[in-house]
Amino acid sequence: MYLPKITFADVLEIIILSYLLYHIILWFKNTRAWTLLKGIAVLLILMCVAYVFRLNTLMWIFKNAINVGILAVIILFQPELRRALEELGRKNIISDVIIRDDKNVKSERVNSDTIQELVAASIEMSKNKTGALIVVEQDVALGEYESTGINIDAAISKQLIVNIFEHNTPLHDGAVIIRNNRVVAATCYLPLTGRSDLNKDLGTRHRAAVGISEVSDSMTIIVSEETGAISVAQGGTLSSNLDPEMLRKQLNSLRNKASESRRRKRRKGGKKHEEKAVG
Repeated sequence: MYLPKITFADVLEIIILSYLLYHIILWFKNTRAWTLLKGIAVLLILMCVAYVFRLNTLMWIFKNAINVGILAVIILFQPELRRALEELGRKNIISDVIIRDDKNVKSERVNSDTIQELVAASIEMSKNKTGALIVVEQDVALGEYESTGINIDAAISKQLIVNIFEHNTPLHDGAVIIRNNRVVAATCYLPLTGRSDLNKDLGTRHRAAVGISEVSDSMTIIVSEETGAISVAQGGTLSSNLDPEMLRKQLNSLRNKASESRRRKRRKGGKKHEEKAVG
């Protein structure tokens, strides 16, 4: 059996490539590029199917679209790529490789206490007509929007949220992003929707809420500064004039979705275990 000779240069190359690949995957996970990557994976599967079944027209389209597609991705994600390179330059390589924090993976994204505090804060701000924009992150990471604001990383409470959006305070402008039952950032800038079918009376907050819901699976709570009305944006849809019970129901749907996702994963894991046992 032939065993290749491994030199110090080979080991060094493996370490460097592993480090770069690890951070590329992290970058994909923390930006919209993760959704793009899943779309590219679907296209690659279709390309394989076209190759196996000799679908020449599809193969010709794929071959001619690859070069244009790569250029389009670079142009679309130019800001994210620049930030990724900047973050790579700021990282402490040794501690980043050795230390790995898994607390976000283990924690529940939206629990009953978080829902209670969000509803209470929304009611309080609605009574006082305090404008607010609260984004609850789900599967699609919002790291690129979080980086536009000010890091907070604090436990959620009604008092904290109301104080953030209080008039004439440094943090009241922009959106608050919530991840894993914590306020991670405030004064974040969100993309505005380009839809023309929305009510012309809707302000920047509502358009930003719909905009972020179009590029992610997040749920955004909006409190109108003019009327005090509470709205929720999710999946490109805006639900307006919600009462406290309706808002609570919307937030509870996030818990139900997460619970169903965990149950599916457990069932898949159980099936794989049974197949191994049978084998």
